[in-house]
Amino acid sequence: MPHKPLFAGLMVDEYDNAIEVAYVGHEPCYVVDDAGFKRHIPSHEVDLQVLEHMRSMMQGHEDIISEQAAKMLGQEDIFSRAILKEQIENIDQQFEQVLETGIPEDARAYMGMMGFRIIINFHGEVLEVKQPGMIDPNE
Repeated sequence: MPHKPLFAGLMVDEYDNAIEVAYVGHEPCYVVDDAGFKRHIPSHEVDLQVLEHMRSMMQGHEDIISEQAAKMLGQEDIFSRAILKEQIENIDQQFEQVLETGIPEDARAYMGMMGFRIIINFHGEVLEVKQPGMIDPNE
């Protein structure tokens, strides 16, 4: 079963043009305009790159992320934090489930309103993931 494009509506190309979604058979693709030639890039490949980028951003910060997640959920006991930390440390094992279920439309819309953007080139390589509230590592 093909997955749902996770980041539809949140992607632009390197020239800030919106990336569309189209299907080739049953396979969802991101469509990048390469000087008039419409390149269809399987969304699975691009989505995995973005998820991996997000995983790498969390790496080394599992304690604080699990602590804050527990607070948000109102589950601040040591066992809940341990479970959340374990989930975050092994988030890559959950990628396939996320790819199958997708991100709800209202969540994607909210991400877009908050300034979340993914920039890809016409080969489908993720050039940048812009996340609101992120501090530049060089600062």
